[in-house]
Amino acid sequence: MLEVADLHASAVGKPILNGIDLTVRTGEVHAIMGPNGSGKSTLANALAGRTDVEVTNGDMRLEGASLIGLEPEARAHLGLFLAFQYPVEIPGVSNMEFLKAAVDSRDTALEREAMSAASFVKSAREAAERLQLAPEFLRRGVNAGFSGGEKKRNEILQMLLLEPKLAVLDETDSGLDIDALRTVAKGINAFASETNAVLLITHYQRLLDHIEPDFVHVLLDGRIVETGDKSLARKLEADGYARLA
Repeated sequence: MLEVADLHASAVGKPILNGIDLTVRTGEVHAIMGPNGSGKSTLANALAGRTDVEVTNGDMRLEGASLIGLEPEARAHLGLFLAFQYPVEIPGVSNMEFLKAAVDSRDTALEREAMSAASFVKSAREAAERLQLAPEFLRRGVNAGFSGGEKKRNEILQMLLLEPKLAVLDETDSGLDIDALRTVAKGINAFASETNAVLLITHYQRLLDHIEPDFVHVLLDGRIVETGDKSLARKLEADGYARLA
């Protein structure tokens, strides 16, 4: 699904990624952990095509297609989804309008027949209910006045409706209380299947109490320095990152 080879990247002119190699296969869930400043969000932003992240060497391929040089929307149409660490607010645009526009854009790019308004509203309400979001949530401005937990659940709502091939979730668990964390994890588990893949970026092992990763990678100084299973996350929780420095 995803092949990252010798990826070097800079953010605002500063080298951050120093040779990332990563393979994510269809049906797999990968977790990337690391301290602040290790390059986790830069990796997510490089995959999504954020303009202030410059790839200086290496390649990123989604199902064999190189992402280098593609606009963010072209990457999204190929099946890449990024859940933001800090979701932005769009006052004046209702959540329902925003979601329908996104789904219509995807369907147009894939030459699919657009969903009827009635079918879409039904799907959106069902997905919102799964994430314990009240129906009026869909009529509110995108993230406008939302709590931190609502913003993160809204990102998962977008993922469920867009049905990407690869979901990159950048610290989706940050700022969530225990109940919201369980709800978000439930949404991620409902999405993950044998036809897609998930890349979780997180500081903490607690999210992995609810989502079973196939692999856990430790990112330090812009490189993946260790890979293991879920037990690696528990070891990091107990011992910290100092032993890897």
